[in-house]
Amino acid sequence: MDTSNTPELSALADTAGLGLSAVVAGLRTSREVTNKIRHRGKIRELPSREAMHTLLQHLQAALFPTHYGHTDLSDETIDYFVGSQLNAALSILKEQTRRSLHFSSEFDDQAGDDGTLRERAAAITRDFAHQLPSIRDVLVSDIQAAYHGDPAASSVSEILLCYPGTTAIIYHRLAHALHQLGAPLLARLIADIAHSATGIDIHPAAQIGPSFFIDHGTGVVIGETTIIGRNVRLYQAVTLGAKRFPQEPDGSLVKGIPRHPIVEDDVVVYAGATLLGRITIGRGSVIGGNVWLTHSVPAGSNVAQAEMNSECKQF
Repeated sequence: MDTSNTPELSALADTAGLGLSAVVAGLRTSREVTNKIRHRGKIRELPSREAMHTLLQHLQAALFPTHYGHTDLSDETIDYFVGSQLNAALSILKEQTRRSLHFSSEFDDQAGDDGTLRERAAAITRDFAHQLPSIRDVLVSDIQAAYHGDPAASSVSEILLCYPGTTAIIYHRLAHALHQLGAPLLARLIADIAHSATGIDIHPAAQIGPSFFIDHGTGVVIGETTIIGRNVRLYQAVTLGAKRFPQEPDGSLVKGIPRHPIVEDDVVVYAGATLLGRITIGRGSVIGGNVWLTHSVPAGSNVAQAEMNSECKQF
């Protein structure tokens, strides 16, 4: 449809004096002809970032009602409050999951069958809901790890309300469950919301064990195929990344292959360390600040930067 000559656009162009009708026509040509990327030629309804923000607020309130919900809840009212928050959250989740499944390769052959997508979205939502008690149990271990791992922490409430690492791991546990259940686009949206709020970037597919603590947190990056054991602590600006990106014969990157570190139990990685490739950091190791590591280290290792030459000139 040619919109360049509609009265509305003509009036807008004349009033503003910018010739907007030509710009709009050029953008349509780019969108619909030159660079058309629309799936099967159809416009698909995108998941709503705003709705996902609201979903996370409801889920946080359901998981920790007196911290993220209401402080005056009683034994008589708390279950009702949690139920109401869950009802609101799962209603949003089912609709947003339905929208996200339009972008899943699993449903490429059923792009027009909205009934199939609704059934799958309902199943994912139901399975996710039943995982929430176990997700909360793991989150409690994360909160306890933060309290015991940070001498500056004065209370569990402080950790829940003030620690960006706690916000990031709450969002990650929820995103990881959705990723595993078959809603990867929603999981990525949650991960990006967490990244925007905290400066911590965790891919939702990353596998992270219990009692996980990110102290300070800004600039932490945890890649897609990372595996982290239990009782691991990271400090700010740590990168668990890929060393190289293998390519297909056509030059496109190979997706999904293991390319990020395995960090075993009871490891501490200090600020600014960069760990790259499918390496293994053995149990109980300590990786010092600003270390650049591209090879595996055995259990109990202590890896630090080379000390400055004692004869270096001091400034």
